[in-house]
Amino acid sequence: MKRNVLIIGAGGVAQVVAHKCAQANDRLGDLHIASRTVGKCEAIIASVHEKGAMKVPGVFAAHAVDAMDSAAVVALIRRLGVEIVINVGSSFVNMPVLEACIEAGVAYMDTAIHEDAGKICETPPWYGNYEWKRRDRCKAAGVTAILGVGFDPGVVNSWARVAEDEFLDEITSIDIVDINAGSHGKYFATNFDPEINFREFTGTVYSWQGGKWQSNSMFEVGRVWDMPVVGEQKAYLTGHDEVHSLSARYPGADVRFWMGFGDHYINVFTVLKNLGLLSEKPVRTAEGLEVVPLKVVKAVLPDPASLAPGYSGKTCIATIARGVKDGKPAEVMLYNVADHAEAFAEVGSQGISYTAGVPPVAAALLVADGTWDVGTMVNVEELNPKPFMNLLNVMGLPNRVKDAGGDRELAF
Repeated sequence: MKRNVLIIGAGGVAQVVAHKCAQANDRLGDLHIASRTVGKCEAIIASVHEKGAMKVPGVFAAHAVDAMDSAAVVALIRRLGVEIVINVGSSFVNMPVLEACIEAGVAYMDTAIHEDAGKICETPPWYGNYEWKRRDRCKAAGVTAILGVGFDPGVVNSWARVAEDEFLDEITSIDIVDINAGSHGKYFATNFDPEINFREFTGTVYSWQGGKWQSNSMFEVGRVWDMPVVGEQKAYLTGHDEVHSLSARYPGADVRFWMGFGDHYINVFTVLKNLGLLSEKPVRTAEGLEVVPLKVVKAVLPDPASLAPGYSGKTCIATIARGVKDGKPAEVMLYNVADHAEAFAEVGSQGISYTAGVPPVAAALLVADGTWDVGTMVNVEELNPKPFMNLLNVMGLPNRVKDAGGDRELAF
């Protein structure tokens, strides 16, 4: 049994994680949240208390820490006596935080692949560049490290495992489709950290097809998907984290990720990119100031956490697996629909943050009770999906399945 949780990060996803941990603090124990700016952590804790989210009276404390400093994170872990770290900070801090967890001997989880600030779209598989190099050390230390346990990556990976275990004898393709049919009312904004968001879309689009990596450019390949609740939506082939682990488990299947974009987003993105404003390379202004264009764009765009109060509409995210069942072609869609306004009413965040923040808390509960405390490094599809699915169903992210048998709740 593991108890006491440290949340790293203080953005929109961290707010969701904080509220959901509070709702389960009878099982998770003392709660702590840390980032470089302690005031942001204090504001999140205040929102938890305003919503009356703490299930039982207990500790929820804010701390200042530089997550890039592994030694500082180790010292904080040991001082607080935490046994589970939920890292929802910038993906630039993944490796320092993971190193700290290995050193301290505590469980680690994150929601995205590590990124090197100086590199974009490294050679696939991306997990092989940083995370997987630490597998042996995690195993030797008996440290549970669950990689990419947000929604996508995360829940969508677990759905692929459900398709493998429950619905298909052989998987020939996996398409992950992420549609945000909501509206934030701003001229232009990103749902996550703009710097991370734009880096994701300025590099090469990698997919796994025909048993090898295929390269495309962003917005080169698009198609219309008919999705539950949100209807027909245009989505584009996009490079994304889960392709890089799912392709390792299902090497004989085509694995693709599709993300929905409106024409307005594409137009603004294209202008920014063509002007060089999405570059991570420093430039010098006429006044002699050295600036990074991408960081300037980030500074002038709305903070993603600020979008929540006015967000309306729904998201629909799905894993669509095709293959063979009982010798015949078969297809299954596993999906979730989330509502932005409902997410804000519960935890004060928009739906994108909600879908990313609930799963790591479900994972923490499974680590706490020993179900997922595997003592090594894993991606989500390597873990038993059934207890995860059942927790998500009662934590605000109900799972559904659509196949030849109809459209129904997915529960075990």
